[in-house]
Amino acid sequence: MYADENVIKIKHDVLYEVAKLAFAGELDEKKDQIAFELIPGPKPQFRCCIYKEREIIRQRIRLAEGKAPGAIDDGNVIQVISSACADCPISSFVVTENCQNCMGKACINACKFGAIEPGRDRSHIDSTKCKECGRCAQACPYNAIAHLKRPCKSSCPVNAITYDENGITVIDESKCIRCGKCIHSCPFGAIASKTYLVDVINAIKDEGKNVYAMAAPATEGQFGEQITMNSWKKAMKDLGFKGFIEVGLGGDMTAAYEAEEWAEAYKEGKKKVTSCCPAFVNMVRKHYPELADCVSTTISPMCAVSRMIKAKDPDAVTVFIGPCLAKKSEVKDQAIEGNADYVLTYSEIHAIMKAKNITLMPDEEYTYQESSIYGKRFAASGGVTAAVLQSLKESEDEIDAKVCKANGAAECKKALLLMKAGRLPEDFIEGMVCDGGCVGGPSSHQDQLLAKKPREALLSQADDRGIHQNLENYDMDSFSMHRE
Repeated sequence: MYADENVIKIKHDVLYEVAKLAFAGELDEKKDQIAFELIPGPKPQFRCCIYKEREIIRQRIRLAEGKAPGAIDDGNVIQVISSACADCPISSFVVTENCQNCMGKACINACKFGAIEPGRDRSHIDSTKCKECGRCAQACPYNAIAHLKRPCKSSCPVNAITYDENGITVIDESKCIRCGKCIHSCPFGAIASKTYLVDVINAIKDEGKNVYAMAAPATEGQFGEQITMNSWKKAMKDLGFKGFIEVGLGGDMTAAYEAEEWAEAYKEGKKKVTSCCPAFVNMVRKHYPELADCVSTTISPMCAVSRMIKAKDPDAVTVFIGPCLAKKSEVKDQAIEGNADYVLTYSEIHAIMKAKNITLMPDEEYTYQESSIYGKRFAASGGVTAAVLQSLKESEDEIDAKVCKANGAAECKKALLLMKAGRLPEDFIEGMVCDGGCVGGPSSHQDQLLAKKPREALLSQADDRGIHQNLENYDMDSFSMHRE
């Protein structure tokens, strides 16, 4: 259960209304009406007044258009909705009822900034003077001073979140890895991401463009065990996409070429880290730049499938669908040639489908499969390692390599720190910033624990084709599998 459950509904309503108007070609003309339709008044639902609620809707509309919510755009796909953030009441340090109003006044004596004053019943902290040093909390013999971090700040794995002089959250673009953990942590819905929703709709509407949908391996199980990749294939065709491919095929491709890199590096005594998770790649490049050369040059499954499509159809527009916000960063920030043109989360593609009255229909027969089971399991922590080792086995180039399967941001940081210090016992790092892997992505449709059973039910129906056997069906010489 997300802390922002009510916010999610509002977000979906905005996306749906924007999608409807975009399909009708009336977005510029009628988008100002959305705020009044969703917030009719006269009484507010959640905020102090309907005017603030409507302003938040307007800022969400800008995000749906792929714009920054305010006048300033720092380029980050993760943005703060300032009008929503202003409602967050949390101060960093507060005096609780445990305060005994003692004579010692250790808290006051410890403060170097004159931020604490005695009160009638307890001491009081002036938030305008507090520098959040924490000396008062350490000094109090009754542990009466609590350190309250805003949910967004405490959720950020790389300390990229601070506040400005008005208490509005600020995301340090130079530190942010675009993982999206902060978005669902905020109960005020003050952090969201830009979308490619309007761009995709315009591309679909353009008869001169061939638009292809690509669904992430994490998709299977998200919508129940009867919603297969074939269900998606049919729905995307009805929506106007020219073609559909499951990105598990890209997992097979990445595994095969990553295996070659691992084998070469192992023989040369070099350590490598995976490049599939864009948030992990961002973590390496921004926080451990001395390890940047250790990132595998093999492209991600998303990029692999996109390049394959564009090798056949040079005019193709490729759209990735999945639970990952960092994939938007991979498209925009990493600027890898031939990569997907746009990325949609499940909620964004759902809004587009709803606007055209299209639903995912149950598929009784498991008839569509373009990936081996190893490519399909790329979505879970350890899946990349299993696929790479399988590829090495199939090519009879097995190596006695040890792999650190870093599951979640904390384990990723620990592994990279050890690698930086030259103390990593393993030969390779598989890095997945989201706990559990892509199946635990911030824009998942279903909680990974609830999705586990239907996902395993679907995967159990996959045939036993090998990675190399599967790739024989594709022209792997028509495009490069490495960043260039």
